Amino acid sequence: MAQHDTTVNLTGFDLFNPTEEHKMLREMIRSFVLAEVEPQALEHDRAERFNLALFRKLGELGLLGITVPEAYGGSGLDPLAAVIAHEELSASDPGFCLAYLAHAMLFVNNLAVNGSEDQKRRVLPLVCSGEAVGAMAMSEPNYGTDVLGMETTAELKGNHYVLNGRKMWITNGCIDDAGTPADFVWVYARTGTKNGKPQLSTFLVEKGFAGYEVGQKIRDKTGMRASNTAELVFNNCQVPKENLIGAEGSSIHHMMRNLEIERVTLAAMALGIARRSLEAMVKYSKERHAFGQPLHSFGQVQRHIAESYAEYRASACYVYDTARRMRLDAAGNRLDSDGVKLIATTLGKNIADRAIQVLGGYGYVGEYVVERLWRDAKLLEIGGGTLEAHQKNITRDLVR
Repeated sequence: MAQHDTTVNLTGFDLFNPTEEHKMLREMIRSFVLAEVEPQALEHDRAERFNLALFRKLGELGLLGITVPEAYGGSGLDPLAAVIAHEELSASDPGFCLAYLAHAMLFVNNLAVNGSEDQKRRVLPLVCSGEAVGAMAMSEPNYGTDVLGMETTAELKGNHYVLNGRKMWITNGCIDDAGTPADFVWVYARTGTKNGKPQLSTFLVEKGFAGYEVGQKIRDKTGMRASNTAELVFNNCQVPKENLIGAEGSSIHHMMRNLEIERVTLAAMALGIARRSLEAMVKYSKERHAFGQPLHSFGQVQRHIAESYAEYRASACYVYDTARRMRLDAAGNRLDSDGVKLIATTLGKNIADRAIQVLGGYGYVGEYVVERLWRDAKLLEIGGGTLEAHQKNITRDLVR
């Protein structure tokens, strides 16, 4: 009953598969999802457990370093390919896909774009293969969107920086129930002030560094339960000077160069949720009858299905067009990367909500998938930038 239905063809147009390589990538991931991801999704959601073994298989498929140049062990693909991967994985298991995004976009792509040659050659092959798991640590217990308010500090003492502070809501912050920390974490910290403003710097923290540990695994989340979320603690953490990314004070530059691909892939996750929810509505409306007629013959149900289809298509065009125009090595279109996440994430949640309404009582239980999609969808309106932050950014950019 929870089988991933793909009878509704919503992705057969050139905008979504502009080259044969993109088409083959989508087909490969969809086959993998049906065979490997879908059968385990409900179990791992209920157990609040990250499927590390399955995650490592994404490395075998070349997905963990999807945007990384081949010279460093990646697949050398473009932002469109990243969008395809996130839509297809999220259509089955958004929680698992979020762990993938935190690794492949927030850590791996970040390092590929902003790291030094030595850092890239040493670390990227490990995280592209799946041998090592990466995370990104920005949010703190008292600060989220307000990154300049972060309290974590780093002070250079001899050949090491001494890192102190706590990071909160970190996807992949731990990788198992035992609280094992991620192998590599991309950490932002304050290294002083300049012109009266905090100077933020970026550090590559590695498992085994003294003073780096998991504070707690965050449990009982509403959704995205198949990805691990944790608090990270840095208590006089010793970070070698060579693990500074770029120069002191360059974090804002790093953030801006990676923010667009982060937000467009989060929007792609919402597309996957929306598409799967629409498929569930169509399938159920054909199979279920009321008053002697199939559900799809009733106007109320027709409205849910028709509006969801039109909104999904419109949003997909916006997301894929934005990805098509995106460059991985430079910021240049924050307006639309904010725009696609603003519109797609709420759309994904709303279409999942409609699917529950169409399925009625069956939609309200986990066995029929849309309940899980609905719970997972809410996080996308918060993580990677809140809706309110996108509204502020878009308005500010437009009035300039």
